[in-house]
Amino acid sequence: MIKKYNQISEVGYKLIEDWKKYAQNFKKLSDSSICSYSRDIKFFLSFIENYENSIISIKKLEKIEPRDLRAWLSHEIRLGTSSTTLRRYLSSVKDFYNWLNEKKVFYNKSIFNIQMPKKEKKLPRPIEENYIFDIISLIAKNNKLPWIAARNTCVISLLYGCGLRISEALSIKKKDYPFRGTLKIKGKGGKERIIPVLPFVEDCTKKYIDLCPFKKEKNDFLFLGIRGKQLSARIIQKEILYCRKQLGLPETATPHALRHSFATHLLSAGGDLRTIQELLGHSSLSSTQIYTDVDPKRLIRVYKETHPKA
Repeated sequence: MIKKYNQISEVGYKLIEDWKKYAQNFKKLSDSSICSYSRDIKFFLSFIENYENSIISIKKLEKIEPRDLRAWLSHEIRLGTSSTTLRRYLSSVKDFYNWLNEKKVFYNKSIFNIQMPKKEKKLPRPIEENYIFDIISLIAKNNKLPWIAARNTCVISLLYGCGLRISEALSIKKKDYPFRGTLKIKGKGGKERIIPVLPFVEDCTKKYIDLCPFKKEKNDFLFLGIRGKQLSARIIQKEILYCRKQLGLPETATPHALRHSFATHLLSAGGDLRTIQELLGHSSLSSTQIYTDVDPKRLIRVYKETHPKA
């Protein structure tokens, strides 16, 4: 039976801890990113220890060859790891080796000759507009505490009404409210963007603010859990899961699917890709162009309306 290796020696553990300090102090990575990348490195070191049947050492790491990395990636593929995750694994290990090279511990350039696995092109699965309002209606009734029902409804409204990532919505601070028609969001890579806030989102937020029992300081998070701490994304995921079961929606109906729906519905209504790119906070237009594959009817309509020979 194929298993995932995640136990490492003390030497490997110390190397990872040193890399984490470097990532925090010099790369300025977020805590969640450092946690993910260090876990990836741990998987790699653990595999090498088991593959070579010996404890990891600096000398062993120096002698790692492309075939060793390929063996690890092949092992992960047999475990069912997706190509997207494999790309992150390899990126994490390369960054780890780059750090070792910069520290002049050794220089192993062969590790950088491994090509990234091809990224799977997964089309986003939007939720139909009528179902989105059914979801909002269900969530509004799914809690005996009015302030919690209002809070969850407000978060869902932000995901669909503003196209936010769940992490972005839950990172909004009390000082950001009232929105007054726009909301400044810091997205991936610390990139800031300004998003218009629809009246129904403003109304949902005001209702939640009025009902919330916690008196919040300006720097507190806007969305709080039952104990007054920052709301966990898991709570919203559970709410969507409940709605999914009630409405018979597919597994692709997740909080992130509301962001996909925001983009797809804007595109269907005639929105241009550049504007949608800015609203979503995509650094590259190619990330936004995937929505054109979701809505081929719109492409045909635009072609017929604009091409002189159509």
